[in-house]
Amino acid sequence: MKSTEEQIYCSLIIPAYNEETVIGTVVTSSIKVLESLDTAYELLVIDDGSRDRTAQVAEATGAKVIRHPYNIGNGAAVKTGIRAANGEVVVLMDGDGQHTPEDIQRLLEKMQDYHMVVGARTAQSETAWYRDWANKVYNLFATYVCGRKIDDLTSGFRAIKTDVAKGFVYLLPNTFSYPSTITLAVVRAGYSLTYIPIQTNKRIGRSKIRLLPDGLRFLSIILRITVFFAPLKVFLPMSFAIFMFGIAWWIYNYFVNQTFPPAAVLSLLISIVIFTIGLVSEQISYLRYQQDPGITHK
Repeated sequence: MKSTEEQIYCSLIIPAYNEETVIGTVVTSSIKVLESLDTAYELLVIDDGSRDRTAQVAEATGAKVIRHPYNIGNGAAVKTGIRAANGEVVVLMDGDGQHTPEDIQRLLEKMQDYHMVVGARTAQSETAWYRDWANKVYNLFATYVCGRKIDDLTSGFRAIKTDVAKGFVYLLPNTFSYPSTITLAVVRAGYSLTYIPIQTNKRIGRSKIRLLPDGLRFLSIILRITVFFAPLKVFLPMSFAIFMFGIAWWIYNYFVNQTFPPAAVLSLLISIVIFTIGLVSEQISYLRYQQDPGITHK
């Protein structure tokens, strides 16, 4: 049931861009599920500058619509929704029909014990093979960065405590990479996270994600967030690799040419500089956590 802002528990946020053909069904199905939960809620559709009737259809089917004057990006729409949310818990769901609204209840049931619950796509989900492969690579890298298993780094279907989401909203990019950013931020900040298995449907209409440019941009964002939250995870391997190269090059030249090559010296110096940068960055990251008593350093 809908209620006043003071009583709202769940804020369902649906970013949408040119989803006129499906947004009505998504909103209607979501309202049906939320009503069955017998808890106060609000349903926000963030229209990211659609050129069709996405906003009008969403509003007509019962959603509160917030419009961007022009297309900014999926992540920007999510940030707008998080800032506007009044509930204790924010649920993020795509507006293209891929996610099953019935899974909202399963997400919320876990929120009693966790700060964030993510719907992890199973093998039965209808996704392209190259996306499955890319997601596996992303998950492995994120697992290394976070120090815990990440089942689905890029899933856009998740529930998160509103105060936690608002605390990290400034970190989120304006693109489709916001799920990875908030996952890394939550885990590295010491908040609790769990996953539930979900099966996604084939999206209606054409995907707005471009494989090569968005994939490269996504990797750069992961690297940037890694440096932001766990810099030694990046700088230490780099320093070690360059250091070992310098040692190997020196040993080779010492026994073969009886020389001490300048390249080996330069490699050793570079490795020391990179390691020092990593240590300083780690201290800066630690101080950032200490400034917020609600965040613990891992």
